[in-house]
Amino acid sequence: MNTETATPAIEWIDHLPEAALLVDAGQDLILAANSAMARMTGMDRQSLTGTPCTNLFTDQRPQLIAFTEETLFRGQGWSRDFMLKPGGGQTVELEISSSRAGEAGSQSVLLLLRDRRQLRTLRERHEANHYHRGGLLEWRRVEELFKDMERENQLILHAVGEGIYGVDVEGRTTFANPAAERMLGWRIDELMGRVIHRVMHHSHEDGSLYPLKECPIYAAFRDVSVKRVGEDWFWRKDGTGFPVEYTSTPILDNGHPVGAVVVFRDITPRLQAQKELQKALEEVENLKHRLEMENAYLQEEISAEYHFHEIFGQSEAIKSIVRRIGMVAPTDANVLITGESGTGKELIARAIHQSSTRRDRPLIRVNCAAIPKDLFESEFFGHIKGAFTGAISDRVGRFELADGGTLFLDEVGEIPLELQGKLLRVLQDQQFERVGENRTRAVDVRVIAATNRELKAEVQAKTFREDLYFRLNVFPIESVPLRRRTEDIPILAQEFLNRACRKFNRPPLVLREREAETLKAYQWPGNVRELENVIERQVITFDGSFDLDILGTDSRTRPSGQQHPPARHDSGELMTETEFRALEKRNLIKALRISEGRIFGDDGAAMLLQIKPTTLTSRLKKLGVDARQYRTHPDQDSASV
Repeated sequence: MNTETATPAIEWIDHLPEAALLVDAGQDLILAANSAMARMTGMDRQSLTGTPCTNLFTDQRPQLIAFTEETLFRGQGWSRDFMLKPGGGQTVELEISSSRAGEAGSQSVLLLLRDRRQLRTLRERHEANHYHRGGLLEWRRVEELFKDMERENQLILHAVGEGIYGVDVEGRTTFANPAAERMLGWRIDELMGRVIHRVMHHSHEDGSLYPLKECPIYAAFRDVSVKRVGEDWFWRKDGTGFPVEYTSTPILDNGHPVGAVVVFRDITPRLQAQKELQKALEEVENLKHRLEMENAYLQEEISAEYHFHEIFGQSEAIKSIVRRIGMVAPTDANVLITGESGTGKELIARAIHQSSTRRDRPLIRVNCAAIPKDLFESEFFGHIKGAFTGAISDRVGRFELADGGTLFLDEVGEIPLELQGKLLRVLQDQQFERVGENRTRAVDVRVIAATNRELKAEVQAKTFREDLYFRLNVFPIESVPLRRRTEDIPILAQEFLNRACRKFNRPPLVLREREAETLKAYQWPGNVRELENVIERQVITFDGSFDLDILGTDSRTRPSGQQHPPARHDSGELMTETEFRALEKRNLIKALRISEGRIFGDDGAAMLLQIKPTTLTSRLKKLGVDARQYRTHPDQDSASV
């Protein structure tokens, strides 16, 4: 439009009561603007004239172009989608009417702009006047009351800490409170109209798809019932997820479901507290189980028959042992105690432990000869529930029980060759895994081993690992047999005599010199253990004097032609304790001869006697019987005492 036609237009457009613009749509130029438009934009008319119209609608330029093209095509148009943002002012929501100005080929468009807020104000004023005139002031009061209630409900929705949002029957979001916005990371204007399931409930915690038809939120209005979910997973805008519990309540209109309201809360702190509590309970349970195991072990040790509690003797052999104990005890060095059965190897191990810095932690004893091959790992390292048939609960192994203390491996030479490597690894690394478990556990254990075998010879014979031997034999101590320290026999015998008198509630007895010399003349193949047994028998049968002739009844010291006297039980007479033990010993030896020295297995002595192998081992050890003496083949696998 040229200047001549624009000048008259300026005159008549200024008389319009609403904000108006005359625009050349083809050139995107404002040809004229009235005073009302200048007030709405905060600019003067001259500044508006000749500027691009799209400058007023910077963020809505494509919509404006489409709107003006529709006006030119149809001759007129109307829209409520435009907003005007005056410089430094508040955004004005507009209602725009448009019409083509001029002839059919003209590119001029007349735009009439109205402030929607002003229109609402005018409409409300008009309705108030109408209601007033119509006598409906009471209805208006009720309407205001409902508006007040709505405002109060909005305040409540903003105040609650739980997330709340609504969906229609298609699952599209209708509202959400600020708590829901904070937890989900979405603004309400970003959620409005979107299917909420696809936004934040599309997958399970592990990322697997959560089908829409399985969503409990939809089920609420589909089944017209309240759905409560104790633990589920919602996703935030940033792609992270969090556990929730929620309730989906259907919204009904005249009995028909029109949507649902969902109230949810983040249960991350609660689940974390539960995990920490569960972890604490597991730790308490483990500690409880460990204490129970230690208590059971200590009770077992207390109930066992210890032969002596202190080292007695004045011989050079004993003094040498005491000196070596004093040297090695303060260190953490491994100790190998060698010597015959019954010489007090365990006593030496206990003395080392009690003199060490580990004395406040337990000394755990393991009889390697009494452990079946298939239970070796479980006994040493423990197992978890279900690790093998019969593992009905977790079990703490001996290494774990001895953590911080000392592990005493009695009869270490009885450990099968194929299992020695596993023991070596634990001794080297101080680490192990329970059977059936992948977790590596670290321990701080000092190892004291004892054996009545010649391990050096077994290393040469390839029946004992050389590396394990050197790992154990850091500091060797020999437990001297009783026949090599005869000067200690009277001291030990008197000590055992005092204990036996207290044990059997007998008057105190004193060993005479003649009796002491008789004891010193005996070879004591069973060593200190045999001496204690002899003294106990003397106290039991004491009738005014000691009967030490029983020392000649042992087949290893009697002349070969002398036979055992016939047992009185064959004639039905009552047996003494001594006769009963002699009978039991002969019976066990007979079983060992039949089984060729084997204790375990279907053809072992334990099976013949119908007792447990561990029970038989204990009895043989108590009676001073060495099962290896009855082996046909030296390399066969059997326990020794």
